[in-house]
Amino acid sequence: MRIETEDRPDRPQEECGVFGIYGHPQAAPLTYYGLVALQHRGQEAAGIATTDGIKMYSHKGLGLLTDVFKHGELEGLVGHAAIGHVRYSTAGANTLQNAQPITLSTHARNIAIGHNGNLVNAKWLRIRLEQEGSLFQTTTDTEVIAHLIAKAGEDDLAEAVATAAQQIQGGFSVVILGNDELVAVRDPLGLRPMVLGQLGQAYVVASESCALDTIGAEFIRDVEPGELIRIDAHGLESSRFATRRARKMCTFEHVYFARPDSDVDGWNVHAVRKRLGKILADRYPADGDIVIGVPDSSVSAAAGYAEASGLPLETGLIKNRYIARTFIQPSQELRDTGVRLKLNAVRSIVEGKRVVLIDDSIVRGTTSRRIVRLLRSAGALEVHVRISSPPYVSPCHYGIDTATEAQLIASNHSVEEICDVIGADSLSFLTVDDLMAGFGFEQGDTVPFCNACFTRNYPTTLIDQTLREPHHELVHVGGPTNGSV
Repeated sequence: MRIETEDRPDRPQEECGVFGIYGHPQAAPLTYYGLVALQHRGQEAAGIATTDGIKMYSHKGLGLLTDVFKHGELEGLVGHAAIGHVRYSTAGANTLQNAQPITLSTHARNIAIGHNGNLVNAKWLRIRLEQEGSLFQTTTDTEVIAHLIAKAGEDDLAEAVATAAQQIQGGFSVVILGNDELVAVRDPLGLRPMVLGQLGQAYVVASESCALDTIGAEFIRDVEPGELIRIDAHGLESSRFATRRARKMCTFEHVYFARPDSDVDGWNVHAVRKRLGKILADRYPADGDIVIGVPDSSVSAAAGYAEASGLPLETGLIKNRYIARTFIQPSQELRDTGVRLKLNAVRSIVEGKRVVLIDDSIVRGTTSRRIVRLLRSAGALEVHVRISSPPYVSPCHYGIDTATEAQLIASNHSVEEICDVIGADSLSFLTVDDLMAGFGFEQGDTVPFCNACFTRNYPTTLIDQTLREPHHELVHVGGPTNGSV
């Protein structure tokens, strides 16, 4: 069953990251290293599928890459083409059968599929497919895509993928491995990111450019919204499965999710975050002695704030990088201990200081409250919180896991009330116009971004929201899978 919202982290969580490579004798190891670079996008499950042109091989399991591939499993994943996936579960529970890539064998071909994003019509499509006789082994919308590909009735894999992609709606970047080809598609609005690169004669696709850098591949370009890329022995072929539409890429990739060293749709993530910090300092100054950022996603914004304000940038919070997710404990004391396991205040830095704390967002407010309390317990005289994004007022339906609107503190409280709840001395957020200014846009400009989490203005119809949630869940018992398909 799904984990209840109150038991999930008080941060927006990305669903997953995808990686694919064709034309390299070390496809599996390179995919592993590419996924290591994307591990921040999902820590609950991981998997890799490969093909040698005759057989398809796969291994997946729950946990980090180092947990899933620790007994020499990569040696059994032979072939010159591979796709890989790291997962955070937003659609479907965190069980083994929901780990990806999902593999499927039909009369025409073997396929493996990995998906980053979330479909807004997956439930509706699943009902239709079940009525047509399809049987589902998982609770993910990725399997819906796999069934659509299988039922497309096309001998050509790329044509089958195009037929399937024309039926799905929402945010998606999908990699599909065939018998001897690799196909990648990105949703028509460009909500979820995908890049294309080259390593020697091999082509690579990935969720972020940092994965290309990690394996030494050259960045070619971003995959265009609505584009379908087929890579096989004849090279790379590009086509469109959807007509061109106004781009609506997810702003939160730049605010929080993507690694600072990635370039997403033409903007460097670190540079954008630093500009947002400068805008915070210019428009929402605070009387402070030092500036600190909440690691890791807010460090760039904190650097921009410090530079623009003239205040010294300090490392006042240290992140413990060697712990797994901390489950919510039954007492307040243990909850606070869980926060201290992840973050610790540097007393010698913050004691006796007026601290300007830079963070990227506030979701439910519980983490912000604990960080403010942590700084005060370390001797901070004042804590002024500045957020490098607008108030988060509405949940995402395109691949980001957040609380319901009722549980989002900014949807039910004013800035002054939030300030009081988290125990800060002052609190300021950017406006949507401020956020867009970080990308170089002025007020009134048409912008190529989805800001629905800040505005409630969704770029698609939320079809599945009209359907009732199912009350059943398939529970899988067993160990990781490893073998040929």
